[in-house]
Amino acid sequence: MQVDAAVAAVATPGTGAAADATRAVTVGHRRVWNYVVTAHKPTAVTHSVVGNFTAPGDTNLILCRCTRLEIYKLTEEDIVPMMDVGIYGRVSALQIFRPPGSAQDNLLLCTERYHFMILRYDVAKKEIACIHSCEVNDRVARPCEGGHIVVIEQRLRCIAMLLYDGQLKIMPMDASGLITDAYDIRMEETKVVDMQFQHVNGNPVLVLLHQDHKDARHVKTYELNLRKKTMTDGPWSLANVESGTTMLIPIPQPLGGVIVVGEQTITYHSGTTDGGYKSHSIPATAMLVNGRIDADGSRHLLVDHQGVLHVLMLQHDGAKVLNVDLVRLGKVCHASALSYLDNGVVFVGSTFGDSLLIRLLEKAPAGNQFEEIDRFPNLGPIVDFCVVDLDKQGQGQVVTCSGAFSDGSLRIIRNGIGINQQACLDDLPGIRGLWSLRSPATPTLDTYLVVSFVGETRMLALSAQSEMEEVEVPGFDMQSQTLYCGNVSDMYILQVVAGGVYLVDGTSLMQLSAWHPPQQTFIKVVSCYDRQILLSTGSGLLTYLEVRGDKITSVGETRLPHEIASVDVGGALCAATPQPSALCAVGLWDDFSLRVLRLPSFEQVCSAVLEETVPRSVLLAKFEDVNYALAGMGDGHLYSFVLDLEQQQLRERKKLMLGSSPVQLCPFHARPTTVFACSDRPTIIYSNNRKLLYSNVNLKEVSHMCRFNNVVVPDSIALATEDSIRIGTIDEIQKLHIRTIPLDEAPRRIAYQEESKTFCVLTVATTADDQEPNFVRLFDSQTFETTDRFGLEKYENGCSILSAVLSDDPRAVYVVGTAFAPPEEVEPSKGRILVFSVKNRKLELTSELQVKGAVYSLESFVGGRLLAAINSKIQLYNWTDPQDSSATNNRYGKVLVPHCHHRGHILALFTATRGEYIIVGDLLKSVSLLAYHPTEGKIEEVAHDFNPSWMSAVEMLDEDTYLGAENSFNLFTLARNSEATNDEERQRLDVVGEFHLGEFVNRFRHGSLVMKTMESETHNVPTVLFGTVNGVIGVVASLPQADYDFFLRVQNRLAGVVGSVGRLSHEEWRSFCNDRRTEPSINFLDGDLIESFLDLSREKMGEVVAGLGVSVEELSKRIECLQRATH
Repeated sequence: MQVDAAVAAVATPGTGAAADATRAVTVGHRRVWNYVVTAHKPTAVTHSVVGNFTAPGDTNLILCRCTRLEIYKLTEEDIVPMMDVGIYGRVSALQIFRPPGSAQDNLLLCTERYHFMILRYDVAKKEIACIHSCEVNDRVARPCEGGHIVVIEQRLRCIAMLLYDGQLKIMPMDASGLITDAYDIRMEETKVVDMQFQHVNGNPVLVLLHQDHKDARHVKTYELNLRKKTMTDGPWSLANVESGTTMLIPIPQPLGGVIVVGEQTITYHSGTTDGGYKSHSIPATAMLVNGRIDADGSRHLLVDHQGVLHVLMLQHDGAKVLNVDLVRLGKVCHASALSYLDNGVVFVGSTFGDSLLIRLLEKAPAGNQFEEIDRFPNLGPIVDFCVVDLDKQGQGQVVTCSGAFSDGSLRIIRNGIGINQQACLDDLPGIRGLWSLRSPATPTLDTYLVVSFVGETRMLALSAQSEMEEVEVPGFDMQSQTLYCGNVSDMYILQVVAGGVYLVDGTSLMQLSAWHPPQQTFIKVVSCYDRQILLSTGSGLLTYLEVRGDKITSVGETRLPHEIASVDVGGALCAATPQPSALCAVGLWDDFSLRVLRLPSFEQVCSAVLEETVPRSVLLAKFEDVNYALAGMGDGHLYSFVLDLEQQQLRERKKLMLGSSPVQLCPFHARPTTVFACSDRPTIIYSNNRKLLYSNVNLKEVSHMCRFNNVVVPDSIALATEDSIRIGTIDEIQKLHIRTIPLDEAPRRIAYQEESKTFCVLTVATTADDQEPNFVRLFDSQTFETTDRFGLEKYENGCSILSAVLSDDPRAVYVVGTAFAPPEEVEPSKGRILVFSVKNRKLELTSELQVKGAVYSLESFVGGRLLAAINSKIQLYNWTDPQDSSATNNRYGKVLVPHCHHRGHILALFTATRGEYIIVGDLLKSVSLLAYHPTEGKIEEVAHDFNPSWMSAVEMLDEDTYLGAENSFNLFTLARNSEATNDEERQRLDVVGEFHLGEFVNRFRHGSLVMKTMESETHNVPTVLFGTVNGVIGVVASLPQADYDFFLRVQNRLAGVVGSVGRLSHEEWRSFCNDRRTEPSINFLDGDLIESFLDLSREKMGEVVAGLGVSVEELSKRIECLQRATH
């Protein structure tokens, strides 16, 4: 058996008597309480459809990412996201259709657990409604190995579903498009490859592509009589079609017929009794997906297994097909979904690489006949990953082996947004403000940087030598602390100090006009936007000024009932327009309120009382056409409100803890609106899908910021820290920042070595003749350039890799485990363990050892030993001087010498160690716990899980508790009962937690994506990261029992309040489920559901907290703390 097949066998259910055993959850001696949450949502696209779903005039692209639906709207330039919703199930089929008499399309969706539903978008409520749902499971029938096939008859008379071998489910539809009584029909064909409805005028005709017991493939048709609920032989059939035939494409009337797509031939069959057909020979290839371009079916897009896009054309005279042709358009990706939108725009979805949005070109030069419009990054499948702190900031980064075939890549993922520093000004303690200024000569570039201190102001400018030099400004008050400085209409500069407001000519830097507060008063807070100035001089007095011409003019003033703590003139509400602001915001002392007023009348629009903390910074801003009011508090919290001008109220109040120091809000992008929240934990606020999002910046403390776009440092920002100014560019704004390193090969395993600052990756290349040479590649940890490559032997596959310091050897080495998998072998009978040292960024083979089997796993072990899982054996090696100088493996110095071993496994695929304990994840036999006895020099089994599980990953939470993932997309925890009174209990690993994740986990790693702090225990919960086939990066966090009990109540309340798509049950979705049994989840919390509380309306939040004994604000704070601690 090939090594890949051996590893992939974990996805095949077990059989026999052992498979009937049940797993009893032990709730006695020991528990572990886990919180499972998604840090990065699935990115692999499994299905895509196009239609008018959200409105009759909307062209929507609807993507399915296994357990999520994403809905986009096609615009003239791009597609814009509209909705992103989770599904309580793994989607197995997705179709779109338009009911009779409707102007909108409906969605048909089926899950792997046999939940069937029809969905419709409610335009008034702006939500997805379920108009039909039912169960389509059969407890006796055998599920289809190739997955579900669901097709809709073109005249909407019925739906055909192939869910079980030899059993067809028919769902008739009435004149309004609603489902009537469904029924089952038995079929002779038990292995159906594809199924479609032929376009006909009479009774529905079903076309099957099936494979018989001799592996020959045939096309057969059946005619359905919906009234009699019968199925009879259809009008035509094709026997013994090409063995590589995989696809049927029905053609609409008037042409009609079906296209049969094989590996070497594409054949059009007229679908009539005369059997007319046209064939076209093609180079040997396997077509994966297709998408229709024209309504008459004369052109279809196809993508083959090498990621090449083709257009299939039927040449016809309007009634009959004359010829079939296939034209190559260029290389896209290894596709799993293909949808033609409109005007040449095509979506190509992938589970193995990035998905693409492209536009077909009518006339293009040599090369691809299309242009790329957009790219949708996909982390899946995450085959392996490691957690490292490359920037030495105490925050982990994840480096993944992602993708397959030529779409393989390394992905570097870190939490938050990075600042790429371009320049730094040190020794500047006590900064009180920071602003950039433009010169009239260069109105699009920032020329000056104004820095404010207690008692003075400095203006800096970049010299021709790219150095910051101090500049004197005659019109400025340089001996005072500046409260604000900015440009006015690109002609003037405005400076505000405690003693006055000064208007300065932007070219001569001479003062043109001034305004001074009344005697014995001083300006305390100020906000400006272009020609508008809003300030307070104390005692609740609010003054509004404007720059008219080259003069500063007082427009009005009002006195508020309390002292003013902060003001905002509303510039971020209208920054994208040329209009002045008509609103302002004021934060008050004493009553701790936020008030929104009209300008210049000061008429109050609305207000909200905050908690007993001073609003140090207030801001009105428009995010995605939604007006918001924000308040940064003195204790590090942030309040956000939706500013409803029609109802004149602040609604959807939310409170978020950003840090512990006062928050200063600074807008710095107008399109789209982006706000920088300065604090001890700086955060960027932005919006996506009409929802405010918050991403932390990878700096420890920022007190002030401003934009700084200069020729030397274009598109940059300037940040003031405790004693310096940093100038740099900012990463793309998103919660998780992802950097892609294309490999053109499939990465399989990865390890990081701190000593050499390198990554070592095992890769598989794909050649034109379908050979798969394997390599060991070395990468620089900063540039990620390949510094060396070591080719493995023919048929040798890289299986495992480890960076370790062995024995008393001070050198760090890479250890690589391999397997030889020639085609004639069922199981690998030999492999190698290779030891490499890194010298001058090159790999040097230090030692090699031949072994009898595949080296599936490698781990460092106590005493500088090496632990290897080789087929069914766990082997421990010493790293020592060779005893036999003539041995073939000693010519490099030290060698690996067998020390002791343990047998008794079927295939030992995964291992994890802690101290002298070892856990083994087996292909069939779940998890075993082994112990090494150094005095006796042997490994013995201590305990094992008696329940059969096809393991996909294991990890040790501590010496007594273990985490496992198996092929039915479940997680479970095991515990050793070391205090048991009898041997039988001590030798059993008890199940103490179970949870259905809905994702296939390939790897667990200890680590975290967040920066660990000493604020509280909640911020430092132990976490394990996991990566999945669909590109999910998730977190398993271990909680104290008190927290678990509280959040379990929250979860139960949310499950009752928050509606689900298709009326699916959350409890059922998270229940542990495999082919033997289904049990409720225990000792696991669904973090995704719990954190959805933060996105609810205020009314829904109130429903959730009812009966919990906490306020909305308190629950929000606890969830936010947990969110910050985990991801």
